[in-house]
Amino acid sequence: MTIAIYTTPTCEYCNQLKQYLQERGVDYTEHNVAKDLQRADEMARKSGQFGVPVVDIDGRIVVGFNKAEIDRALGP
Repeated sequence: MTIAIYTTPTCEYCNQLKQYLQERGVDYTEHNVAKDLQRADEMARKSGQFGVPVVDIDGRIVVGFNKAEIDRALGP
């Protein structure tokens, strides 16, 4: 399973997302869209959104820190 998260350093929901994934033992790659404009464009193309966090779980996009959607995408 490949998981990428798009975040900014000042986003509290991003911090909560990272903590949640770490608690679940989920490995992910983090992209700081405040510093990497190519990743910001990638995030916008994938999600249609400019807000963070955005989670890409094997191509399934979850906008925001939505635990229920993240859990469904991660599976059991």
